[in-house]
Amino acid sequence: MRARHLERHRTERIGWLRAAVLGANDGIVSTASLIVGVAAAGTARGEVLVAGLAALVAGAMSMAAGEYVSVSSQSDTENADLARERAELTAEPEAERRELIAIYVARGLDEALAAQVADQLTAKDALAAHARDELGISEHLAARPLQAAFTSAGTFAAGAAVPLACAALVPMGAMVAAVAGTSLVLLAALGALAAYTGGAKMSIGAMRVAFWGAAAMALTALVGRLFGTTVA
Repeated sequence: MRARHLERHRTERIGWLRAAVLGANDGIVSTASLIVGVAAAGTARGEVLVAGLAALVAGAMSMAAGEYVSVSSQSDTENADLARERAELTAEPEAERRELIAIYVARGLDEALAAQVADQLTAKDALAAHARDELGISEHLAARPLQAAFTSAGTFAAGAAVPLACAALVPMGAMVAAVAGTSLVLLAALGALAAYTGGAKMSIGAMRVAFWGAAAMALTALVGRLFGTTVA
């Protein structure tokens, strides 16, 4: 008995991976930057923590709403295309058959083999064949609004919780450096992990995420310092 050859491709992860990386990255960067900026202005610890907690809650809800609306729009477009394709298969099956044959010929099959493939796939599931080969819609890559929303919100909250916890635990005088340093290490690790999961070079993934995180925190610290000086 032949062993089954099982393969798992990275494209299967693209839906949740994109939302997870975006959510965690945004949670760390936005919350850490806010804490650094507010702390740099000379604000008391309690006010810094309130600002950080508000950023966590608001950011998580914003990510969930944004991802849901965005991915829902993609899902609506896919469903509209599938509905139109279903109607065309009912109204003009022969034209749709020729369309599939032309697609397979363009990919390198001779016409006879392309016709055979088109006929067999149509017999099995005509709509699935057209969705995959004509529209580029597959089960693994289909839009999933709720999955994207919950993933983004959860990972944002998890990412934001780290700089918030750091701000609550370290001495006030070391808060800016501790939050910034911890966040940069986590951002680099997140970038490396995302690159590894997606099959890319880990060092490049780590550097690009850490760079933008450092830039965001530096700018907000500058704003906080200037604001605190002006108020004083």
